[in-house]
Amino acid sequence: MENILAVAIGAAIGLIGAVFGSWFTARRQDRMWLREQKLKAGIGFNTAVVQLLDYLKETQLSDDGPGANELANQMQEARSALYLLCASDTVDLADALARRVWSTRPTDGRDDRRAEFRETLDLLRRFTHQLRQEIARS
Repeated sequence: MENILAVAIGAAIGLIGAVFGSWFTARRQDRMWLREQKLKAGIGFNTAVVQLLDYLKETQLSDDGPGANELANQMQEARSALYLLCASDTVDLADALARRVWSTRPTDGRDDRRAEFRETLDLLRRFTHQLRQEIARS
C-alpha cells in the first residue's frame, strides 16, 4: 500500500509540474508574440510617418497622389494595430503624432514651418522612445 501511495504522490507532483511548466511556457510565448506584434506595428507606423513627413515637406497632403494616399493608409493601419496592442500612453502619443502629420504643410523655406516640422520630429522621437519602453516591459 505504501508503494502505491508513494507512486501516486510522485505522479501527482510530476503532473502538477508538467501543468505549471506548460502554463509558464504558454505565457512566455504569448508575451513574446505580443512584443513581436508591437514591434511590427511600431516599425510600420514609424516608417509610414517618416516617409509621409518627407513627402509632406515638399507638398501638401491635399496635392497628394497615390504615393501619399498609400503612405497615409499604411500609417492608419499601423496606428490601428497600436490601438489594439499598446497601452494608452503609447496610443495617445501615436494619436498626437498622426494629428500633427495631418497638419504638416510644406516648409517652403519658412522658419515657422521649419520649427513646426522640428516639433513633429521631436514628437516622433518621443513616440519611439515610449514604444521602446513599452516593448521592453512586455
